[in-house]
Amino acid sequence: MAAELIDLEIHINGDNIFFLNQRIVSAYSIKLNKMIKQAKKNTQMRKSPILIEFDRFPGGPDGFELIMRFCYNYGGIFISTSNVSVLHCAAIFLEITASKRSIVLQTDSFLEGMFEWSWNDVVICLKSCESVFEEADPCGLIDKLIFSLLTKIAQNTDNTITGCSSSSSPENVGLDGKNGHVCSVYYNGNVMGKNRAWWFDDLSNLSPKIIEKMIKSLGAYGSDNNSLVLTRFLLHYLKIAGGALSQNRGLSLNHSLYTGLADTAVYGVMLMGKTAFSCRGLFWVLRTVTNFRLSESCRSGLEKLIGSMLDQAKLDDLLICGRDGIAGGGGGAAGGGRGGGVYDVSLVGRLVRVFVGSEGVSVERLRKVGWLMDQYLGEISPDMNLKVSKFMGVALSLPDVARDCFDGVYRAIDLYLESHPNVSWEERSRLCRCLNFEKLSLEACKDLAKNPRIPPRIAVEALAAQPAPKGYYYESTSCESPTTTVTTVTGTTTTCSIRNFSNKNTTSKGDGNEIVVYNGAKDVESIVEENEGLRINIEKMQWRVMELEKMCREMKGQMSKLVMRQRPLPNRPSPRLC
Repeated sequence: MAAELIDLEIHINGDNIFFLNQRIVSAYSIKLNKMIKQAKKNTQMRKSPILIEFDRFPGGPDGFELIMRFCYNYGGIFISTSNVSVLHCAAIFLEITASKRSIVLQTDSFLEGMFEWSWNDVVICLKSCESVFEEADPCGLIDKLIFSLLTKIAQNTDNTITGCSSSSSPENVGLDGKNGHVCSVYYNGNVMGKNRAWWFDDLSNLSPKIIEKMIKSLGAYGSDNNSLVLTRFLLHYLKIAGGALSQNRGLSLNHSLYTGLADTAVYGVMLMGKTAFSCRGLFWVLRTVTNFRLSESCRSGLEKLIGSMLDQAKLDDLLICGRDGIAGGGGGAAGGGRGGGVYDVSLVGRLVRVFVGSEGVSVERLRKVGWLMDQYLGEISPDMNLKVSKFMGVALSLPDVARDCFDGVYRAIDLYLESHPNVSWEERSRLCRCLNFEKLSLEACKDLAKNPRIPPRIAVEALAAQPAPKGYYYESTSCESPTTTVTTVTGTTTTCSIRNFSNKNTTSKGDGNEIVVYNGAKDVESIVEENEGLRINIEKMQWRVMELEKMCREMKGQMSKLVMRQRPLPNRPSPRLC
């Protein structure tokens, strides 16, 4: 008896198998009845169960089980907001429409009352449509639910979604509630979401397909987005999605589903611009959307907006992680982390170039960015994966006028060389070309001269480029004024006339052939000692250069001898025996 009842085997999506009775399912499903009759004509073993396969059944195995419960319960089933969409789509797929107790008629009657549902019921029903989206969308079910959802938002919100709202955004980037004007309040991660719109969190649980359809129904998708409210919601939605991705790294996430939403959010940000977003807020936006493969045009526009405000940035704003790192939050740094190590150094270089190329950039703003870049170079220097070219790209991205002093750049170079002991001497010399030796302080120059990580020739150049200390005055002359040979801090000698513009005694020290001119601003002995110390350092550097050149010649000679010894002898014919 049991064997006769189980005469139908149905495979759902290749994973689940259902053993059913042909008579029961045929009584309700027109589609299954036709498939069973066709299978009986084709099979030779009529007593064996008929096999039917469905590769993409609406709602998957759960949806099929739900509709089979309806059939086995003789047309009776409890319909709720959580299962009505699956039942409706599965019934249409199996063509369960002929009987008086048709499930399609029952679900249609239930859905007619959706405008009387509570907010949570509408959200739950929309959530259940995710598993049957391909079937629910053509029949208009999702459109009806979205319209009901937007109606409830409008009924409980002062302003429309497509207009400017007075409520604060989840990123504290909003409008002044009193006069409706845009205010610049930057994002602060500690107070995020304090005054976000009441519906943000509930809709953040919906799939990107449903959110995209909702945005399109409002006519605000892509470059058509002119709503600050929708922009703030999308940023909040993408932040939640990015957080779920980082917590479940093994979870597969189709980034392309979010690309359109990320572009839409960025278009809104670019439209509002500096009036609604501070520099820190824009960096937060960049961190949020960078995980979702932003289009090149949107990325470029966002970087231009951030770059024009770079003088307002802080060091932690720039610490955006690259592809190889985990710093700063937000991943893959704006698409340029290859070869940059932990931080997205390429992004920072692009932002600096945008800032320098902006119109009306004053020297004061340039120097703010110069000081910021010195801090940034010091922060990224210890990164073991940071390439020399990346470091130099940031160091050389600013004009010389942006820095009054290059001590910060020198400290960053020293830290980089300390963290990268295998850098060749050639690359060390290239790194040091980032320095303007004339803008190095005397203390930094002395440290450079003693630094074993700096190539000797660079040290000599740095010392030679140091200007004469205040208090010295040299003037080349060809007149009859008293002349003498003067030794400068560069170690060179020249014939000069001796003058004193401070009306103080001119002091000389030496054997009469050398003289140092002094205007009384410092102690004479300290000036002489300073001069002598610099001269000794230069001589030491020159000696080191000579020694290194000598060692290099010796090593080349040894290498050539070694190569000659290892060279194989030419093949010679063996001697003939008489």
